[in-house]
Amino acid sequence: MKLTTRSRYGIRLMYDLAIHYGQGYIFLKDISERQQISEKYLGQLILPLKSAELVTSSRGAHGGYSLSKRPEDITLFDIVNSLEGTLCVVECVRKPEVCDRVSSCPTRPVWEKFDNTINDFLKGISLESLKQNEGGESLMYNI
Repeated sequence: MKLTTRSRYGIRLMYDLAIHYGQGYIFLKDISERQQISEKYLGQLILPLKSAELVTSSRGAHGGYSLSKRPEDITLFDIVNSLEGTLCVVECVRKPEVCDRVSSCPTRPVWEKFDNTINDFLKGISLESLKQNEGGESLMYNI
């Protein structure tokens, strides 16, 4: 499984908004410069983040984007899920109807546990925890 640039860049976008949380609305142009991601691509990412109610926007001279929740209330799972849809390592874990062997498959419990572990891991990392790690010290997470 590999996360797409949508998720990786989306997390960087949200991280930037978390760093500037409480400072008003932030222009995509400024995020683009700081994160070295094209403004056009950020514009594509912001729409599903707004739809997921993770980001709010304001128009006008003092407009831009801001987190709609506190950084500690937004997890990497929230971001990835809004940009990629449900993460799932094997389709039958979320959609048992796609496989005739679901009830007798010896590996399905392994994929279910793997899937749950990944999702729980992402749910355990908030934007606030990323902010706190700004100094470069390694985050300690157990999978």
